[in-house]
Amino acid sequence: MMCEKQDIIDALKKVYDPEIPVNVWDMGLIYDIDMSSEEVVIKMTFTSPTCPMMEELLEQVRSAAQSVCGDTVVRVDLVWDPPWDLSRMSDQARLELDLTNEGW
Repeated sequence: MMCEKQDIIDALKKVYDPEIPVNVWDMGLIYDIDMSSEEVVIKMTFTSPTCPMMEELLEQVRSAAQSVCGDTVVRVDLVWDPPWDLSRMSDQARLELDLTNEGW
């Protein structure tokens, strides 16, 4: 079963960093979703390389995508380039965290 990109995005919007009340998609932590007939590869970063929840969140992202992709192989690649910054956040995430344009 091949899944749809929007289904993956919807699933990722249910994955939250326990320290931040915003999902990984709206935080801008997902850089790319590459889909082929054999696999789905998600490129993901973190706000800091010292995130204590990194392994758990990588697995939650993989699991969330897998839940809508059935038998299709899902892989999550951790990337650090380009570095994450506040501009990657959605407007909704900025509102949720009370970050205005003047605040960053």
